[in-house]
Amino acid sequence: MLISQGPGGITVGDPNSSDTKSKRDSLRPGTARRALTYVRPHRRSLLFLLLTTVVDSLVIVATPLLLKEIVDEGILKDDLGLVTALALTAAGLAVVDAVMQLGQSYFSGRIGQGVSHDLRVQTFTHVQRQPMAFFTRTQTGLLTSRLNADVMLAQQALGLLLTSATSVLTVLLVLAEMFYLSWLITLIAVALLPLFTVPGIWVGRRLQRYSREQMQSNAELAGVVQERFNVSGAMLAKLYGRPRAEAAAFSARAGKVRDIGVQWTVFSRLSFISMGLLAALATALVYGAGGALVLDDVFQIGTLVALAVLLGRLYGPITQLSGMQANALTALVSFDRLFELLDLKPLIEEKPGATALPPPGTGPAPRVEFDRVSFRYPPASEVSLASLEANTQSPEARSKAGPQVLHELSFELPSGRLTALVGLSGGGKTTITHLVSRLYDPTSGTVRMDGHDLRDVTLDSLRDTVGVVTQDAHFYHDTIRANLLYARPDATEQDLMQACDAAQIGELIRSLPSGLDTVVGDRGYRLSGGEKQRLALARLMLKAPSVVILDEATAHLDSESEAAVQRALTTALRDRTSLVIAHRLSTIREADQILVIDGGRVRERGTHEELLAAGELYADLYRTQFDRPGAGPPAADEDGRPGVRGRPQVMTLGDGPLLGGGPMLGTGPMPGADGLVLGGGMPPGGGGGEYRVRRRGEPDE
Repeated sequence: MLISQGPGGITVGDPNSSDTKSKRDSLRPGTARRALTYVRPHRRSLLFLLLTTVVDSLVIVATPLLLKEIVDEGILKDDLGLVTALALTAAGLAVVDAVMQLGQSYFSGRIGQGVSHDLRVQTFTHVQRQPMAFFTRTQTGLLTSRLNADVMLAQQALGLLLTSATSVLTVLLVLAEMFYLSWLITLIAVALLPLFTVPGIWVGRRLQRYSREQMQSNAELAGVVQERFNVSGAMLAKLYGRPRAEAAAFSARAGKVRDIGVQWTVFSRLSFISMGLLAALATALVYGAGGALVLDDVFQIGTLVALAVLLGRLYGPITQLSGMQANALTALVSFDRLFELLDLKPLIEEKPGATALPPPGTGPAPRVEFDRVSFRYPPASEVSLASLEANTQSPEARSKAGPQVLHELSFELPSGRLTALVGLSGGGKTTITHLVSRLYDPTSGTVRMDGHDLRDVTLDSLRDTVGVVTQDAHFYHDTIRANLLYARPDATEQDLMQACDAAQIGELIRSLPSGLDTVVGDRGYRLSGGEKQRLALARLMLKAPSVVILDEATAHLDSESEAAVQRALTTALRDRTSLVIAHRLSTIREADQILVIDGGRVRERGTHEELLAAGELYADLYRTQFDRPGAGPPAADEDGRPGVRGRPQVMTLGDGPLLGGGPMLGTGPMPGADGLVLGGGMPPGGGGGEYRVRRRGEPDE
């Protein structure tokens, strides 16, 4: 059973503020009643299960009567014809019994699998509704365990539970027939029944605790496997890992799983062994007492044979019923762990009667407004479960909210214009973009889009309106086509290639043997950094949102890749309300407005020239990047021309596509590529030196 890593466990008290050091062995009140609600939709299968159970129980009690007649009326009276007829009848009943047992397995399986399907889908849907804070705290493997292993165990235990429950009718019919044949032998058998309940109760309580520990320890072990064997984890382990230490740590976790598994196996078998022993002792007692009654001519030997057969068919179901508690507790532990997750209320929810934003393309791009917005990250107890985290803090620490990240922010993103966010790392820039896309809600204040509070609009319309490209674009382990269609499932082949061409990656895709059906690998690791960013832009263009957020979309790219991505951005930002985070200030010089974010506050705002003239934080950041010591002109090249830093760099501004309503971008001569730079800044790979804008038609110097 593969689940995930992390020492967190299910604990006592509020599931949102539990401490892994106080693991909870008891089930939460109402778990059993709530679990039954998942069986109700499968009432038809349950009805057929009961029908097959009734028929099978009647066959079970009919067969011993036939054996009694075979012995007493056939064998003892030397009636071969009767013996043959009754034997054939018994054989026919055996066939019916087999068919009914097969039917019981089928319908109990349908119920169990149906419940597991409903649970898995409900849990998956619920997890998707959780805020980003949930995923930043939760270990993926531990979360996966709730969807896979726990659901599977609940289904298996529920199937066994249903099978055991059907034994109740068999027990009642067998006891009735035994009373009919011999009330004395039946009383002896009934007097022994309480002994069968003791092992079940004693073992069941321990199995409940071991089942919970086994689920969690398996989750922790599988988490190690998942983190070490994905692409990023495997690369980190190869570059920095210590194989022997890793193997030793894994061995320790596997040893814990082994030890708990041994205990669980011993206790689960102990119940059946004790039941089998009691059944054997009871059978011996009945044979002894029944044999004495036969010798005293109380009843005939055929009755003794029938009683012996019925006794075996009594203690068999009784053994199953004694295991009901263990099966029920195992199932309820799994249900309890799933309910713990399902009871975690998402922080970001759509209000009833929420307003839908206009579809993109039906009007001008929306205006976005921040009105006295403050934000602090919510406490762990509100967004996650202790049992889904590693190195979980105490309940007190988990209930404390994070520090204030944003303070009374008020600004506007004009419609169809480019706004850039700059500042030191950790200042709150990315948090601002998260509020625009409503990955989080403000602690106070309001974020509006065309006058609508984002908390009052539908989530679907907001997702359609806002498109985001991050620094590390994520791709699923699937084809290029599937990853692009994720943005717009109804897109045609022509739509896909048009988006790829606009993102400057169409030519590359056409050159691949499988074209759009090329598999990009886990998280897109088969693509280079520049290819991933251009493909992410193609996905954005296919979605065609009216608000675009770029969070360092061109960071860490080589010169050629950056130039290609910048060309793609020219199309991506056309006539859209754009919010760009950039540490490389050369890329946002022509932004319509630049907001300097420092310590969660807007320290400065204005255009590039205005902020430079102000001589404050932005000017300091700009000088840090371009006036570094040693950033002067390098030696001349082999043709005697000054180096890149030694001569003014020229780029063309013309009447091409609009960038956020600003100057037009052209394709003037630039070192290293076609020379297109977002906002008229430094050419890809360049640094330092003098930069000047040449408008279209102006002669070269």
